[in-house]
Amino acid sequence: AGPVGTRLLLGRWLGAPIGAQRVFGGNGDVPILTTEDSIVSQPAKILNFLRKQKYNADYELSAKQGADTLAYIALLEERLLPAALHTFWVESDNYFTVTKPWFASQIPFPLSLILPGRMSKGALNRILLTRGEPPLYHLQEVEAQIYRDAKECLNLLSKRLGTSQFFFGDTPSTLDAYVFGFLAPLYKVRFPKVQLQEHLKQLSNLCRFCDDILSSYFRLSLAGISPAGQDTVDANLQKLTQLVNKESNLIEKMDDNLRRSPQLPPRKLPTLKLTPAEEESNSLQRVSP
Repeated sequence: AGPVGTRLLLGRWLGAPIGAQRVFGGNGDVPILTTEDSIVSQPAKILNFLRKQKYNADYELSAKQGADTLAYIALLEERLLPAALHTFWVESDNYFTVTKPWFASQIPFPLSLILPGRMSKGALNRILLTRGEPPLYHLQEVEAQIYRDAKECLNLLSKRLGTSQFFFGDTPSTLDAYVFGFLAPLYKVRFPKVQLQEHLKQLSNLCRFCDDILSSYFRLSLAGISPAGQDTVDANLQKLTQLVNKESNLIEKMDDNLRRSPQLPPRKLPTLKLTPAEEESNSLQRVSP
């Protein structure tokens, strides 16, 4: 969720023609950027590709700010990513209740039966390979440590952001997109186990940071439809209008044909007269109990 949010947000800031599509790599890699002649995966490679296309959110940053961006991105990858992976993919209640159904619904069959489990195993292996070293031999010890590191990382981000709108003033940059990509899913998804989410919600400036970006760049219209989906809605309304007009024209033609067809006078049903004996029998039946 983090890398996809990072890519979409950078696309909106830079004006790059990037949209959300249900595209997954054979190994479950996300995000994937498809162009006319190439496919680019992994956030860092996508950012480099966009920079080569002259889409750069850090054009106005100083050399020091650029160095800070690299340092904080490395901090996110080292301290916050393991806990985010554990929250989404390893914590069993969260995985079976939220993550697996969510991802499976976006992946075509039969990959929907394979990729979520493969991604869960990959997340666990990554955590153990990067953090399961001496003296942390057991999974429970690793879990406790990665959540301590993640909370410390959130505290550092909160202190660095302070009361500013973005991390480098009033202009969004790559670092803001990276931080949002990590924080927004942790902040908004309703997990059964909310250990890291509870800590994040205590840092009001980071929550405000996420809310401001969501309302400014992922804002829903009054009808509850995102700007990206408005074209689809308009096209569907146009098709519906055309269909209704065709049916109206058809009904009018039918009415014209009916009016132009020869009209015959209504036929009168013959009146049946009863004989005196039948009238007497009916009258007896009506008065009998």
